Amino acid sequence: MRCPYCGHMEDRVVDSRELGEGSQVRRRRECLSCTKRYTTYERIEEVPALVVKRDGQREPYDRAKVLGGLIRACEKRPVTSRQLEAMVDAVEAALNRKDDREINSDQIGQILMAKLRALDQVAYVRFASVYRRFEDIEQFLVELERLRKEREVGA
Repeated sequence: MRCPYCGHMEDRVVDSRELGEGSQVRRRRECLSCTKRYTTYERIEEVPALVVKRDGQREPYDRAKVLGGLIRACEKRPVTSRQLEAMVDAVEAALNRKDDREINSDQIGQILMAKLRALDQVAYVRFASVYRRFEDIEQFLVELERLRKEREVGA
C-alpha cells in the first residue's frame, strides 16, 4: 500500500476490524518510512446484478424498486416492514445463488407472489394484478376463485 503522505510502498498493519457484518475490513496502517498512520478499507468486489425484463432489456437490480412494489401492494394491510424486507431478501438470495448475476423479472415476480400469497391474500391479488397485467374484472375473478378453492382445500 502506498503511503498517502510520503509515497513509500511499505507499511505495517496496526489494527484490523470487520465492518458491515463481515463484508468490509478497516485497517489502520503505519508507514515504515515516515511513521504516519492512515486508514484503508477492503471489501468484496461485487459484480452488479442485472434484471432481464420481459422485452429482453437489462437494467441494474434495484432493491428499492422491488421494495416499493411490495409497499404499494401491501398498503393498508397488516404486513410489517420486516416481512417486506424478508421478501426482498429472498429475491436477493435467489440472485446470489446464480453464477451469472442475472435474474428474470418473471423469477422476481414468482418469488414475491409466492411469499405474498402465504402472507396476505389481498396484497397478493394487488401485486398479481400489476405483475400479470390484469386487464379486466374477469381476470381478477379468476384469480379470486383460485384463491377461494385453495382455501377450501387447505381447510
